[in-house]
Amino acid sequence: MRLVRLFFCAVIFSQLIFINCSQKESGKVQELKFYAADNLEQVINLSRVKLDSSVFIEGVASLRIDSEQPMAVKLYETGKLDVDNCRILYQAKLKTKNLQGEAYLEMWCHFPGKGEFFSRALHTRLSGDNDWSTHEVAFLLQPGEKPDQVKLNLVVKGIGTVWIDDLRLIKVPLENQ
Repeated sequence: MRLVRLFFCAVIFSQLIFINCSQKESGKVQELKFYAADNLEQVINLSRVKLDSSVFIEGVASLRIDSEQPMAVKLYETGKLDVDNCRILYQAKLKTKNLQGEAYLEMWCHFPGKGEFFSRALHTRLSGDNDWSTHEVAFLLQPGEKPDQVKLNLVVKGIGTVWIDDLRLIKVPLENQ
């Protein structure tokens, strides 16, 4: 009988360890998508974007946007993501030259039956000449809010050149905030 109790306790203990490890694993920051910007294969708006292999921070190239007027440049669409009850971050590295106006990241999330909603990184707008720096914009997803499409854009309100590289979509669990 004592051996049965000992075995039962060992099984329960191993299950508790497994559950705890699973919860810790699901509670980690997770990279959902990565776009190296080394080619134009997945870029949505090819008429506004050029590949620049002479200016980059990661990989072998970056995306170059030469703006002659204000515009929102559609870069990537993720497709359906299996995420909710978290914060998603659109993170990218930006560089500017002779930017008269401002540039910032913009993320659109589409929810079935509800429509599209956006978030903009107005707190980290760039203007003038800037070396590479990391920028991000967040979108808070409540339980049950599952976007079926996330669009990653760059907004340029003015004229000048903007480079973008090393784009990521990151899931941050709410308990880590």
